[in-house]
Order: sequence, then structure tokens, then C-alpha cells
Amino acid sequence: MKNYIYIILPILVVLFGGCSDILEQEPDQILTGNQVFSDEVIIQSVLANYYGRVTWGQHTNDSYSYTVLDEAGKCDGGPDLLQTYSDDQWRVYDYTLIRNINQFLQGLRETPILDEDSRQAYEGEVRFLRAWVYFNMCKGLGGMPIVGDDVFEYTGGTDISTLQYPRSTEAELYDYIISECNAIVDFLPEEPSINAARATKWAAYMLKARAAVYAGSIANYNNKMPNPIRTEGGEVGIPAERADEYYQQAHSAAQEVINSGKYQLNMSDPDDLKRNFYEALSIKENNLEVIWARDYIYPGQTVGFTRVNIPASHAEDIDRAYAGPILNLVEDFEYADNRDGTIRTRDAQGNYIFYDSPEDAFENKDARLGGSIIYPGAEFKGSKVVLQAGQKYLENGQWKERTGQPGDRGDDKDLITSVNGPTTSNQQFINKTGFFFRKFMDETGGASTRGRNSEMWFPRFRFAEALMIACEATFELGQKEQALDYINQIRSRAGIQELEALTFEDIVRENRVEFAFEDHRYWDLKRWRLAHEVWNGVQNDPEAQQFALFPYLVNAPGSPNDGKWVFDKQPFSNSPNPRHFQLRHYYNFLDQGWINNNPKLVRNPFQ
Repeated sequence: MKNYIYIILPILVVLFGGCSDILEQEPDQILTGNQVFSDEVIIQSVLANYYGRVTWGQHTNDSYSYTVLDEAGKCDGGPDLLQTYSDDQWRVYDYTLIRNINQFLQGLRETPILDEDSRQAYEGEVRFLRAWVYFNMCKGLGGMPIVGDDVFEYTGGTDISTLQYPRSTEAELYDYIISECNAIVDFLPEEPSINAARATKWAAYMLKARAAVYAGSIANYNNKMPNPIRTEGGEVGIPAERADEYYQQAHSAAQEVINSGKYQLNMSDPDDLKRNFYEALSIKENNLEVIWARDYIYPGQTVGFTRVNIPASHAEDIDRAYAGPILNLVEDFEYADNRDGTIRTRDAQGNYIFYDSPEDAFENKDARLGGSIIYPGAEFKGSKVVLQAGQKYLENGQWKERTGQPGDRGDDKDLITSVNGPTTSNQQFINKTGFFFRKFMDETGGASTRGRNSEMWFPRFRFAEALMIACEATFELGQKEQALDYINQIRSRAGIQELEALTFEDIVRENRVEFAFEDHRYWDLKRWRLAHEVWNGVQNDPEAQQFALFPYLVNAPGSPNDGKWVFDKQPFSNSPNPRHFQLRHYYNFLDQGWINNNPKLVRNPFQ
């Protein structure tokens, strides 16, 4: 066995549970391959280290990542001047991890301490993680070199050209990911792991389904563009004739999960569908919806999303209100009896619509709104979250507004501006959008303190996605009735009307609201070739510009509307620029340093 060197990180407890001597080692403990593969506990520790290295894109350890699209805006301090996207936006290029995994595979296959079943189980997990790395590279960069199980070793006199692999085609890389998932499904356990932290057979099917539906989308929609984005060698772009093949593979893999009987849409609280949806993502115990997640556990492995984004009224430490969901997303959630989710703030004559309480404006909305977003008057941890920008009063027949500092009250002791905001100031720790996150916000005491943080997991695959992939694949294959059945299962759980007919726009919208904040939106709009149309860079465009909703208490003694509530829709003050996704952003640029090291790497379009 080659004497590879492994650095052990003490995160084993997160994935494997229990206690072990390995947890007593220092984070920089260095072991040789012989030491690692002579002890199964150390093998597990190395594998746990790999699990800890595969988080990219939007995730709850990076709250700013939620503010760059059309889901949330940055409320912390002064304006965020972001407009266009970077050429390396969420780019993944991690051949170091792939090499580490390949080293691990070599040692795993040679060690005498494991029986064949254990060896295959570990191999299934590490190959799943390798496929996940390739998938994250592919969705940003297109086809990249596939090194298989090779481990490159350079010594003096080595012909370096033998270590330089050319890029695969985009289709070849998706095919490789799919083939790896096919190869390992029988290696992996059928039973869900604790807190969905480890890969199972069903996680492999989900990765296959997602990779296949992505490939099918690119083969389909890229080729419908006036000028399809492709390279001469196919490193970018997939032939249109392969679309149906990929959609069929996506449907088949999703159907395996749906028919497995291991997972289902969460219905832990059918009498409160908002709470029910929150629990589908946020409650780990007896959760039958989440298939694979980045798990966290106290102490040592916790996440600060709750702490930095909690409303001021509910904060347990000095941090709060870093970011807030925006009106654009809120209005994409339908009403139960009206597919138009627009919040009604004015009548046809331009007069205010008055509400008895602020939450009335959101009554009868898609239950997923209440499970994903704290809107004005909604509850968190058992008490209402007051969002009040100020007061509205009448002067000479015209409505004026009175605002103050967060928490200010007038001479009559009535609240002027809530401690939660929203405001348009440059202050820290104050909301500026009119909404707070609900999804991924931990209700546990102490979860919003710096000393503890939260154990809230971040789901990567869940049962609802199996249904939506099956819906999309069958829709694209012309099986409309079957597609309707899949999407209506999800809509029924949300408490909204079932669809009698299905359009592509329905699928786009359903994905948006079902998977808000789950790192789907950016990649979905890219694979459907919609990103440049939605984020078109046009000032005040209803999709490209971020918008806020400000609630006001009516202070008009003698008026029948005194004590009622009105709302103003306005561009989000802390993000003055519309989002602008250019054609060049469909594929990340390759770093010049990579090309210098490997001249066989072909540049991406527009580079």
C-alpha cells in the first residue's frame, strides 16, 4: 500500500455518532496510509473529513449567498452594490479532493481489516462524494477532465504531459456521474442514516436523477436559444437528440426513490400546513422527507444562520437581521384560491387597501410561504414578529408617514417603528425588506447565541425533489397526466388548488417556491436558459430589481381606518442595482493558472 498522508479532522461525531479515541486527537493529526487503513475508526474519520469538504453554492454558513439572486437582500449596513455576476460565481474546481478520494479508494481496496460488505459500503460512500464533486464542477464549468481512479504522482523526470488530461465533453461528464451512481447503488445502505448525514442508496438515485434532469434541460433548452452556447469539442453544450434519453433516466431514478417506501412528503402537522412545511425541512427527529443533508451538531459543528438572521425582537445575542427575503419571492407564492400571489396594497383607483392586522394580507397564501418566510405579524418561537416601518396619518386629505428609530414610540406611547424595522437606513442589525427567514431558523433556546449557534441541518436532497424531477421529466417526455399527478401531490401538501393542466412555467414556479433558499434557483434558471431573461439588468424590472414591502400602522383618530394597516411596495433600498446575468455567466471561466498547468484545457465560451 502506498504510504499516503492523511490529515485527520475531529468531526467524526457529526456523521458517525458516539465517542471514540479519534475525537481526542488534535485537528492537525497527521497519519500515514498504513496507520489509517489499519483501524476502521480512522477510516471513518477520513471519510467524515471528506463529507465536511463538499459544501458549495448557497448554504447556511454563508448568509450573503442568499442575497445575490431574487430570494433575499442584504440588510446589514449600507447598500450592496452588486449588479452583475462574477465569472467564477460558485465555481467548483477541486481536483485536490478528487485525488484524496482516489488515494482513499486505493487504500480501502487493499486493507485486510475490512470484510467485503464493509469495504463496499465505504467505497459506495466515497465514490458518491466523488460523483457529487464532479456534479458541482460540471454544473458551473461544463465538461472537465475525468481522472477515474487514477492517483497522479510526480517525480523528477516524469513526463508531465502524461498528467495532463483534456476536458471531457459536458455530456461525457454527466454520463460519468450517472454511471457512478448506477455502479454504487447496491453498495450503499437502504436504510436512512442518522440525520440523513451519510449517503444511502436513495441519495445515489437522487444524484443520478438531478444530474440527468440537468443534462436533459441543457440538451433541450440550450439548443432552443437563437445562438446555442457550445464549444467546438462539446466541452460545453449537449446535443439536442440526447434530451429524451436524459429525461428518461431522470424519471427512472426519481421513481426508484418514490417507490422505495423509505421517504414521503412530511405530514407531521396536517392541521397547520405552514408549521408542517417548516418541520419538513427543520425537524430532524423521525424526518421521512430529507434524504441527504449537511448535518450539524453541538458542540463543535454548528451553524450561525439563525444567530445572524433572527429578528431583533427574538435575538439572544448582539447579532440579528443580516438578510431578509424580498417581495419578489413572496409574491410568487400563490393564494389557495387565486394563482396570482400579488400582495394587494392598493385598489383600482390607487387608494390604500386597509387590513385589520398585517398578517391579514397573507391570509390564505400557499402554506409554504409561512413555512419559509416570516411575514409581518407571523409567529416565531410562539410570539408575533412585529414589522412596522412607521405610521401613516392624514394631512389635508393626503397620507403622510411618520418614522423613527427602531423601537421608537410617540407621545401617545404607540409604536412608530418596530425594533425589527423595516427601515431604509444604513444601520446594522435592522431589517430593510419587510420579511425574515423562517426556513432554517432554529427555535431551540441558545441557537442564536455566539457561544452555541445552531444544529440546523441543510438538506441537499429530499423527497419533494424526487416528485418535481419526475414531474419535469414526464412533462418533457409528453406524459402530461403523469406529470400533473406528481406536481399536485406537492401542491396538495401546500394547501393550494390542484392544477388541471400543466405548463413549463408552472414547473419553474413550483420549483422556486418549494425549494426557496435550498440552492436550486440559480442552477435551475441556468439549465433552463432563463437566467439572462429573468435577471436582465433593467432598472425597476419586476424580476431583476429587488423589492421590499413596508407595513404601516394607520394613526387617524376619528377615521374608520384608525388602527388598521397599509403597505407600500418599493425598490429595496439596500440593493439599488437590478441583477444582470449575462450570456457569459452560463459557464464559469477557467482560471488562467489551471490552463498554464494544463494547456489541454479548452477555454469556455466568451472567455
